[in-house]
Parts: sequence; structure tokens; C-alpha cells
Amino acid sequence: MQTVNGLPAHVLLVHAIVVLLPLSAALLALTAMWPAARRRLAGPNAILALLVVVLVPITTSAGEFLEHRLAPNALIHQHAELGDTAIYAAIGVAVLALIVWWRQREGRGATPAKRAYLAPASTAVTAVVTVAAVVVSAAAVYDVVRIGDSGAKASWSGWAQGS
Repeated sequence: MQTVNGLPAHVLLVHAIVVLLPLSAALLALTAMWPAARRRLAGPNAILALLVVVLVPITTSAGEFLEHRLAPNALIHQHAELGDTAIYAAIGVAVLALIVWWRQREGRGATPAKRAYLAPASTAVTAVVTVAAVVVSAAAVYDVVRIGDSGAKASWSGWAQGS
């Protein structure tokens, strides 16, 4: 999917990433830190995070399609290079969202006969997962801001001068 109704698909898809990746990152930090939120939102956030992992390559592919149809431009090239890092942020958020979800799922009603992977009752593991979730969430939001800023500069840098 490179165009939608004649518009470059990247221009439309990027809005989904700009909203959904930081949203998933914020929900990851929230569910890692707050047990009540974890019980309610860990599952939906795991699904959201996986959706973002699927959307990022589609968006970057559409961006590369657009980049090859524009005149060579250092700002666009820089944005494309930065955009390639979004998948790492999305995967980090998704992996930790799945871990948070799995741990809370395993922690509910665990019986001695039930295997408990990822130590749902361990305070130490919970602390490590929480710190990792907060760090990865902050890094993901920073990455989205950095990529978005470079894209805005590439798109609008000549606008104020009338060129």
C-alpha cells in the first residue's frame, strides 16, 4: 500500500504511528507501575503494541516509496534514516507489554499445580520489569518525537520562505 486515494500512504499512516506508539508506551509504563491498571489494560495494550509493530514497517515502506519519488534532499534522507529506528522502539514496547500482560495473567489465581512463567509473584522481577518498561517507554516516545521532528523539518522547512 503505497498510495491511498492518490495521496502517499506514508502521509496518512504516519499519524497512526505518532499517536499509537506513544500511547502504547504510556500504557506500558502505567500497567507496569500500577496493579489496578495492569489488570484492566495489560491485555488491550499488548494487542495495541503488536498492532504498532505491524504498522511501523508498512509506514516506513510507504515512506521509502515516497522518498524515491522526491528530489534528493538531505532532510528527507535524515528523516528516512531516523524512521528506520521506529521498529526497534515498537518491538521493545511490544515485548515488554507482552511480558507485563503475561505476568499479570499468570499471577491471577495461580495454583501450585499451575506453572508460573516469568515469576508473577516475585517483587524483584516486578521491579526489574517496571524499570525496563519505564526506560523503554521513555525511549520510544523520544524516538517518535525525534523522527516526527525530522519529518516536519523535511516537509515544512521551505514553507516559511515561500519556496
